[in-house]
Amino acid sequence: MKKVAIDKGVVFGDGKLAFIAGPCVIESRKMALDLAKRLTALANRLDVPYVFKASFDKANRTSVDSFRGPGIDEGLDILAEVRETCGVPVITDVHEPWQCARAAQVCDILQIPAFLARQTDLVVAAGETGAAVNVKKGQFMAPEDMAQVIRKIESTGNKRIILCERGSSFGYRNLVADMRSLLIMREMGYPVIMDATHSVQRPGGLGTGSGGDGKYAPALARAAVATGVDGVFMETHLNPKVAKSDAANAIKFSEVAALWKKLLAIHKVVND
Repeated sequence: MKKVAIDKGVVFGDGKLAFIAGPCVIESRKMALDLAKRLTALANRLDVPYVFKASFDKANRTSVDSFRGPGIDEGLDILAEVRETCGVPVITDVHEPWQCARAAQVCDILQIPAFLARQTDLVVAAGETGAAVNVKKGQFMAPEDMAQVIRKIESTGNKRIILCERGSSFGYRNLVADMRSLLIMREMGYPVIMDATHSVQRPGGLGTGSGGDGKYAPALARAAVATGVDGVFMETHLNPKVAKSDAANAIKFSEVAALWKKLLAIHKVVND
């Protein structure tokens, strides 16, 4: 298993369970900083590797009227402030090749959204930055298909790759998480993480937006850790009901501490 070292002492694939968490989208500077400080304090208290996640743009929203975020200029400025103020690595989505170099100046990890996992130009541009790249397996892809995504990134000389499971399409507006995917992708030699909150999403389920079954996200996180993943990705919000993106799936911040403790306990059992 290759180890992918990030800044601030965070490593994926070294035997520790790492956490990526934050809001789906940056709603405001104050909101992002407040939540980042709370999550960082929790991570420090539990002594766990932690990366703050937030998107400066959600380009794949269901409706043209949906909130997308502050955009790349203000968004990266906010992420830079989070990184400096909280002392934690940050990760954000990139949607177009030109965004990669700019995002890599601020972010420790570039994330390839699931819908874009097969976009060669985007994947290669992310790899060329030298930043770590977290690729979400497309809902339409078999886990074995990720081997070709790995080859695209490796073609740039970059081997700082993380693979992420976020569910597979199961009929219209539904996803299912196949735990075998975690094992299959891990056999490719790179760290694998589980996106628990997007795996319970119901794409377009609200007509003008995505719905979901957020109450089941903790169970999927527990199952993934029991399977043997290197990290868990989850979106969280102080009040998910008013979140401007993925409100149906985010885990309430007040519930995160208990969940992380449980996941760490399961990880210890699995790895003892």
